[in-house]
Amino acid sequence: MVLIMYDLVLKNSKLIDENNEVYIGINNGKIAKISKSSLNGEKEIDLKGQIVLPGLIDPHVHFRDPGLTYKEDFKTGSMAAANGGFTFVMDMPNTVPQTNTYKAFKDKLKIASDKSVINFGLHAGVNSFEEMKKIQSLNPMSFKCFMDLLTDDELGAVFKDVANLDNNPILSLHCENKAIIGENSKKLKEADGKNPAIDYSYARSANSENKSVEQAIALSKKYGNNLHICHLSTKYALNLAISNNISYEFTPHHLLFDNSAFNDFGTLIRTNPPLREKDVKVSIFDISNGSIIGTDHAPHSLEEKTKGTWDSASGIPSLEIVLPLLLTEINKSRLDLNLIPKIFSENVAKRFNLKGKGFIKEGYDADLTVIDLNKSGVFDINTFYTKAEYSPFDGFEYKGIATMTICGGKVVMDENEVFS
Repeated sequence: MVLIMYDLVLKNSKLIDENNEVYIGINNGKIAKISKSSLNGEKEIDLKGQIVLPGLIDPHVHFRDPGLTYKEDFKTGSMAAANGGFTFVMDMPNTVPQTNTYKAFKDKLKIASDKSVINFGLHAGVNSFEEMKKIQSLNPMSFKCFMDLLTDDELGAVFKDVANLDNNPILSLHCENKAIIGENSKKLKEADGKNPAIDYSYARSANSENKSVEQAIALSKKYGNNLHICHLSTKYALNLAISNNISYEFTPHHLLFDNSAFNDFGTLIRTNPPLREKDVKVSIFDISNGSIIGTDHAPHSLEEKTKGTWDSASGIPSLEIVLPLLLTEINKSRLDLNLIPKIFSENVAKRFNLKGKGFIKEGYDADLTVIDLNKSGVFDINTFYTKAEYSPFDGFEYKGIATMTICGGKVVMDENEVFS
């Protein structure tokens, strides 16, 4: 009998869909064997019954590289991702310069390749049809449209152009309505010159998002677009997405907070779209088999976050807290553990066509996240790898966390230590 020796063997691993513990043999960055019998490896790690998930994939991060690296860069952002259990992230195009030209996209690919400790993809910004066609040769994850920045005529042109690109690529959408935001903001500022932080959520109202999603659906029916809705925050928009078979993301802050949190955290919790009123927002109980989690990890400097209701920067850093937050919900019996691999890995891998990722199967990439459902603690921003110095979740108690992240068969995080 020939003894097979693997590069790495994970011993006593618990898979969600297996009753017994298994051995996972890894060769050349791939899952080579999953066995109930013991395997031999050049390196062996005894997981002692901890659960192994397919590596987490985040379809929505802002790593700020290039141009705004004092907030975050691909090195610190990817280390934060690894610390949170992520093995793949997709970076958004609103950097300086914007990633909406062939040159800018190619330049960012080089930056990310040099800095990232995990796998990555890039979303592209919208531009002229000719420029977007050139970007397509570099395999963007999608083309991202910020609907709140464009007029109706400009939106129509974007939807038409993207639909006419080769293979009708995904059009990822930030759904808020520019005109409604402008009208609401004007009224609020005129009524009271000393607007509290919560007024930001009324300026960028739930109706702004709902109308924007309605408009996106109408345009997609006209031009045949392949839509994906980012950071969906209202039940109305969720029902629209589901009934029209459109993929969507939930963020941890929209799931777990309502806009009363502005009274506790002020502008630190400001984000776009903002937190919603309790009676219209999505919640943990809206997570289903078809959902995707996207953190919208968006760090800023503390100075930028504290410039008042209208001038503070929008964004919350969430890569290092989202998995333990949802594992805590599982421990509270408010969420089903079986949903975790679907919403963090399987669904996003399928949606964005990530071959060899999203599942624990022989022949697939050895991108794996190990979790301990019983490990408890308190979030401490000082132990995070992100450059952000704030989090509304700082000081929150959790139960359940990633203890190891394996990317391409290599351990990139072990017990809060990230290897770059």
